[in-house]
Amino acid sequence: MSYDEVFEKLKSLSNPKNVAGMARFGINPKNTFGIAIPELRSLAKKIGKDHRLAQKLWDSKIHEARILAGMIDDPNQVTGKQMDEWGKDFDSWDVCDQVCMNLFDKTPFAFQKAKDWTKSPKEFIKRSGFSMMACLAWHDKKTKDSEFIKFFPIIKRESKDERNFVKKSVNWALRQIGKKNKNLNKFAIKTAEEIQKINSKSAKWIANDAIKELQSQTIQKRLR
Repeated sequence: MSYDEVFEKLKSLSNPKNVAGMARFGINPKNTFGIAIPELRSLAKKIGKDHRLAQKLWDSKIHEARILAGMIDDPNQVTGKQMDEWGKDFDSWDVCDQVCMNLFDKTPFAFQKAKDWTKSPKEFIKRSGFSMMACLAWHDKKTKDSEFIKFFPIIKRESKDERNFVKKSVNWALRQIGKKNKNLNKFAIKTAEEIQKINSKSAKWIANDAIKELQSQTIQKRLR
């Protein structure tokens, strides 16, 4: 499909009523069509992988076009420079998370970018670092535990960030890594217990919520 064909399809799927609802969930309503994720996934399947089209869609600055770009881009053609450039454009948590889980975590730069981006003062770039950690824990079946263990000091370091979209991603990363296997579960719980002692509302919320899930019967039973 050409860029014009895809863009016309996106416009035909637009739903202004959904935009208001998305705004209530903290999604930036600017340049947004209000298209549901399942519809974008369906369109992505029809398009297939197309690196050049993905870049054109990203450059459109349309919310859903950028999510679609992450779905159709080829991770083998993505460069570290492209990841940084797209990361600077993140202005909504869902675009950040969708691009990380559909594209960025499949690139060879994923682990390093996860570490680098957590140092950024910008809210959505920092969030993307922790979102990447969570997505890697979810999708990566080959990397050794030792690489994921390196994330725990970073999670602890940034747990004091009170910004909503950051603290939720820190919590997500901690929980997702801790659900990967029994070994990482122990490290995650230990990290959460250390975070609990930090004098910060954000840190205590992150730790308490993570411990509750990671020590739950459901998770412990699954990891046996």
